[in-house]
Amino acid sequence: MASMTPPAAATPDDAQDPYLWLEDVTGDEPLDWVRARNEPTLATFCDADFERMRAEALEVLDTDARIPYVVRRGEYLYNFWRDAANPRGLWRRTTLDSYRTDSPEWDVLIDVDELGRTDDTNWVWAGAGVIEPEYTRALVALSRGGSDASIVREFDMGSREFVADGFALPEAKSQVAWVDPDTVLVGTDFGDGSLTDSGYPRVIKRWRRGTPLADAEIVFEGARTDVRVSASVDRTPGFERTLLGRALDFWNEEIYELRGPELIRIDAPTDASLSIHRQWLLIELRTDWFYGAQSYPAGALLAADYDEFLAGTAELSVVFEPDEHTALNHYAWTRDRLLLVTLADVASRVEIVTPGTWRREPVPGIPPATNTVVVAADDTGDEFFLDSSGFVTPSRLLRGTGEGPLQQIKSAPAFFDAENITVAQHFVASDDGTQIPYFVVRPAGAEGPGPTMLYGYGGFESANTPAYSGVLGRLWLARGGTYVLANIRGGGEYGPRWHTQAMREGRHKVAEDFAAVATDLVNRGIAGVDQLGAQGGSNGGLLMGIMLTQYPERFGALVCSVPLLDMKRYHLLLAGASWMAEYGDPDNPEDWAFISEYSPYQNITATRHYPPVLMTTSTRDDRVHPGHARKMTAALLAAGHPVYYYENIEGGHAGAADNQQVAFKAALTYSFLWRMLGRAACGS
Repeated sequence: MASMTPPAAATPDDAQDPYLWLEDVTGDEPLDWVRARNEPTLATFCDADFERMRAEALEVLDTDARIPYVVRRGEYLYNFWRDAANPRGLWRRTTLDSYRTDSPEWDVLIDVDELGRTDDTNWVWAGAGVIEPEYTRALVALSRGGSDASIVREFDMGSREFVADGFALPEAKSQVAWVDPDTVLVGTDFGDGSLTDSGYPRVIKRWRRGTPLADAEIVFEGARTDVRVSASVDRTPGFERTLLGRALDFWNEEIYELRGPELIRIDAPTDASLSIHRQWLLIELRTDWFYGAQSYPAGALLAADYDEFLAGTAELSVVFEPDEHTALNHYAWTRDRLLLVTLADVASRVEIVTPGTWRREPVPGIPPATNTVVVAADDTGDEFFLDSSGFVTPSRLLRGTGEGPLQQIKSAPAFFDAENITVAQHFVASDDGTQIPYFVVRPAGAEGPGPTMLYGYGGFESANTPAYSGVLGRLWLARGGTYVLANIRGGGEYGPRWHTQAMREGRHKVAEDFAAVATDLVNRGIAGVDQLGAQGGSNGGLLMGIMLTQYPERFGALVCSVPLLDMKRYHLLLAGASWMAEYGDPDNPEDWAFISEYSPYQNITATRHYPPVLMTTSTRDDRVHPGHARKMTAALLAAGHPVYYYENIEGGHAGAADNQQVAFKAALTYSFLWRMLGRAACGS
C-alpha cells in the first residue's frame, strides 16, 4: 500500500538531512518520535474548553438537521451520510417525493460501520461507481483509515450484497469504469512497471467477468513519467463512447476516443479541460489558443459539434469569455441544458445555457448570497440541485428543472448567531501592484484589533469562495474572533491566469499576496500582529511554512496542516512527482534555484524569532507524506522555535476519517489559536 512504502532512495544531498529517518512512515522509531511529540501537545491544549469546543463541533457535524446532499441515479436519489450513530457512514437512497419531506425514508444499501465490524477493518468510504443506465451493480471503493489507496468490490444493488467472485481489486490507487455488465476498464497496480513515478496507474486493461485479472488485455499505456492514465465510458444510447486519457503532467493531458482498435486523438490543447455530452464538445481553456483564424483567451469556454471537431470542420462557439472581474467557476449538464456558474469578484452567478444557440439566461429565483454551486445535475433528465450559502447564511438546497422558478427542497439550520456579524470585502495591492481581494467576517461594531484567523491556499487553480461553516462559526466567530479569507493568486478566483502567473518561478507571488493581506489587516486595525493567526493545509500548509520562515514578524501564531515543506524531496515522496508542473523539478538546477528560495525546510534559521506553530498531519496520508511535517518539526525544535505537533494515525489527506476526528482536529486548531492569540482580548 502506498502509505506504507519505505522512503525513496537517498540522493547525495540527503547526507545533509539529519531527519531523513522520519520519512519511514510506520517504522517503530519514527512512530515513537510521533507519540513523544503528540503527548505534550494534547496535554497543553486538551483542557475543559477544548472539550467544549469538540462537543460543539461534533454537534454541528453529527446533527440530523444537516442537508443530506443527493445525486440522482434513475428513479432514486443517493446520499452518503455520517452521524453519531454511524461514524463511518451509510450509503443510502430514497425517492424524490420522500426526499421532499422533513423525514425521508432512506433505504440503506451499505452500512460502512457494520461492514468494518464484519471485516475487522477500519473501512472509510471512498465512493461507488454505479453502472448506467441499468443501476444494478456498483464498484465500491473502501479505504483503510482514509488513505487514497483503496480496495474495490463489486456490489449487487438488488440483493444488497457484495458479489461472490465478482470484480475485485486489492489495495491500490485504482481507476475502474464499466464497459458493460460483464466488462470493465481498469487501471491499477498490475505489478512491476504498471505504475507511474507518481504512484498512479500507467496501464489500462479490459477485464472480462470470470477471467483472472492477470489475463486482462492491455488497451492503453502511458509513460512512467506521466502522472496517470484514465478511462471513462459513456453508455448514453446513440452517443456511446470510450475515452482514454494520458496525463502528461498535472495540467496537460492527451484525450483519445477508442473506436474498436483505433485511438482517435481529440486535438484540443493538452492543458484545456474537455467535456463531452451527447453531440457537444466543451473546451475550457487555461491558456490562449489560436484555432483557424480565431484567437480565444485563457479562461474561455468554447463549444463545438463533437464529430465535426474530430473531422476538423467544426466552428467554435464562445459560451463564456472572462473579463477583468469575472471568471468561470464550474459548469454541469442536464440532458438538454448547460448550467454555468461564474465568479464576479468572488461572488457567484448562475446561468442556464441553451446548446446550439448558446444563449445564456440568469437562473431565476436564486436568493441573494455570495456562494452558489451546482451540487448535482441529471444528465439524462432536466433536474438539477443548487446549494446557496454565505459566511453568515446557512445553506439552502434549491431544485430546478430549467422551467419555472426554483423550489427550496431543504435548508440547513443556523449553527451560530450571525445577527451581529458583518461581512466586508477589501482589496490590497501586492508587491507587484496586483489588487488582492479578501473577505473579513467579524462582530459588528468591533472596536480595535482582536484575535483574527487568516486562511489561504493559493494553488492548483482552486477557488476559495465565501460559504457557510457551522464549525468555524461556533468555535471562532461566536466567541468573538474575526475570520479572513484571502483570495490570493495561485487559486482560480479570477480564472486560469490568476493561477498560472503564480506557478513555478512565480510562486513567490502567492506568499507576497498573503503577506500583503496580513499587513493590511494590521494597518486597518482589525488585528495586531500578536493577535493575527493564519491557517492552511496541504498546499496551504506549504504557504504557512513560507510565512513562518520568511514573514515570521507578521503573525502571532500559525497552523500548518498536512503540509508540503521539504521541497527538495517532495517529488520523491508518494504523489509528489505529480505536482512538478505546479512547483518545478528540484532535480533541475534552474528550477531548484527558485524553489530553494522559499522551501521552508531548507530555510529554517535560529537567528530570527518565529511565532508558535501547530503542525498537524496524518500517518495514513498517502498523498502528502507525513515526513514533511515530522522533519520540519524536528528541525524547528532543534533551532529553538516553539512548535506543537500532532499526528493522527489515520484520516488520509483530510487528516480525519470520521466526524469524531474532524471535531477533534477543529477543537485542537481553535484551542491553539485562542491560547496563542489572546483569548481575553475578545472577552470570551
